[in-house]
Amino acid sequence: MSKNILIVDDSKTVRNLVAFIMKKEGFKVTTAEDGLDGLEKLYSSSFDLIISDVNMPRMDGFTFIKTVREQEAYRDIPIIVLSTEGQEKDIQTGLNLGANLYLVKPAQPENMVKNVKMLLG
Repeated sequence: MSKNILIVDDSKTVRNLVAFIMKKEGFKVTTAEDGLDGLEKLYSSSFDLIISDVNMPRMDGFTFIKTVREQEAYRDIPIIVLSTEGQEKDIQTGLNLGANLYLVKPAQPENMVKNVKMLLG
């Protein structure tokens, strides 16, 4: 059974790139363009891992993660933040809200894949 990954990013380029990398590794991928879209996708399907940006319109990544973590059903789903915001305070915020990992863009594909596989155990 291939694992299902949800990629939430307002940049089409980033979504396509991350999707391409993950599909090449044999994962199934669904993309969303912001936090609200991400929640809609999350509720309509089941995912094994989420990769989310921080800066997005309508609902940013931090609000998205907080909303996901507040729900019993999604408390244990691994979440990776992938963001250009690399400041310590942003990283701390992401991790405090419940992200398992915070990667700063541009993340090395092999590093990203290694971390995804690690989180999926």
